[in-house]
Amino acid sequence: MKLTKIALLLGVTAIVPNLASAGTLEDVVKKGTLNCGVSTGIPGFSATDSKGVWKGLDVDLCRAVASAVLGDADKVKYIPLTAKERFTALQSGEVDVLSRTTTWTATRDTSLGLNFAGVNYYDGQGFLVTKELGVTSAKELDGATFCIQAGTTSELNLTDYFKANKMEYKGVTYDTSGQTIDGFKKGRCDAVTSDASQLYGLRQKMDDPSSTIVLPEIISKEPLGPVVRQGDDVWFNIVKWTMFATLEAEELGVTQANVDAMMKSENPSIKRLLGTSGTAGENLGLKSDWAYKIVKNVGNYGESFDKHVGKDSPLAIDRGLNNLWNKGGLMYSMPVR
Repeated sequence: MKLTKIALLLGVTAIVPNLASAGTLEDVVKKGTLNCGVSTGIPGFSATDSKGVWKGLDVDLCRAVASAVLGDADKVKYIPLTAKERFTALQSGEVDVLSRTTTWTATRDTSLGLNFAGVNYYDGQGFLVTKELGVTSAKELDGATFCIQAGTTSELNLTDYFKANKMEYKGVTYDTSGQTIDGFKKGRCDAVTSDASQLYGLRQKMDDPSSTIVLPEIISKEPLGPVVRQGDDVWFNIVKWTMFATLEAEELGVTQANVDAMMKSENPSIKRLLGTSGTAGENLGLKSDWAYKIVKNVGNYGESFDKHVGKDSPLAIDRGLNNLWNKGGLMYSMPVR
């Protein structure tokens, strides 16, 4: 009963389906399209622009996998999923990979037949309030009403935080992030709680973003990353090393602009990454230029970060923990060798 309750709170099914049979790579190649599960609209991570084009840090992960496997970043079918729908869609085979601001937790990793392929954004849960509310700390929110997206870890974290601080709250849940911020705009709650990165994105949907503030408290660890089904190690390796390739490229200074020139580099690490030496592509069941295609079509991790959530985006989020390991962050590629 306890596991069932946890599963329901996390927006997942309590019964784990049969493990995936190996063959996702073959299926994707055969249909010529990658089915990628994304959010219903989180600015900076996965959302459509004014022309209906999907963009964001998580979208770039989808595009990178398509580049590695199909050689074309545009061969992606984006399938918008709510937090409640996402795991079932992956378990059932509706999507080949889930790239949707999903937190890696023990329950999700061990009881759902799923594998997290790494972390593409280190986050933590925070609080968004209006300046008019007049609070500067989450400790001042005793008795407040919160707008929360259902099926997320935010519900459990909020309960833990308020219990630990002997405070009370009321919750109003919504299925999508858009509905959540809309409820906040209409005054149905005093605050929104979610991953801090999402809060900065949701601020952009306010009529006047400057009328709100994100409080300083971060109450949880939220390692976000792509997810695949268990039972298909070939596909698991491809998604995992696709993400690592974007980090390795940034560390080596290989960018979308210079990757063609870098193909002539004599640096052994760059040669292994771009496939001019070594057997990385062959070992993954891909062509030797799999990582070249990723960088050529999408760019390295730093380029994606800056464009969608960092200094070149409306969110202007500092790299912080998401900087490379040699620049004070936690981002670290396993050696491509």
